[in-house]
Amino acid sequence: MGLVVGIRSRAIRVTMKTIILASASPRRKEILEKTGLKFKVYESDYEENMEIGLKPHELAICHSIGKAMAIARKYKNALIISADTIVVLKNRVFGKPRDKENAREMLKALSGKAHTVITGYTIMNAETGKKLSRAVESKVLFKRLNEDEIEAYIKSGEPLDKAGAYGVQGLGAVIVKRIEGDFFNVMGLPLNSVVESLKTFGIKVL
Repeated sequence: MGLVVGIRSRAIRVTMKTIILASASPRRKEILEKTGLKFKVYESDYEENMEIGLKPHELAICHSIGKAMAIARKYKNALIISADTIVVLKNRVFGKPRDKENAREMLKALSGKAHTVITGYTIMNAETGKKLSRAVESKVLFKRLNEDEIEAYIKSGEPLDKAGAYGVQGLGAVIVKRIEGDFFNVMGLPLNSVVESLKTFGIKVL
């Protein structure tokens, strides 16, 4: 499922020297490296706000746009790729946990339940202002966790910097029973969708 917003003007070929991944996430860097594209990584100083009253898809896209624009103000001759991932259980939205107690609350809430992982991403030509934003979702089913398992996982340190307090690419893989949709989306960057969107900016991986 995808939501597309903000495509400005018709497609043009981009001849830029610099592609920037606006993210400090090592998972997103690892995923984008699979394309073979050369890019630089700069962390955006955009501050996420989970309380702005947007629907989940809109919220993820809004954050990705904010991250891209923060980088675009500093690097004018660049193509910027930014992303934001959130976890949704019914109407409850989970970002990164504030601390161990918050991670514990998230894991208890997700235990034994199916939830949605939404990644909003934006690709922006900083020079022209042209941008494309999309939200991609995947379904994830957790195994039922007991308190010892939750505490052991929190002790590993893995949950503390990840939306929903888990990472499917690490130890968190043992608590995930099933994924429906893009695995890389759950990691933080829906690779297939991003590669297709890059074509709009004249960049082809294959």
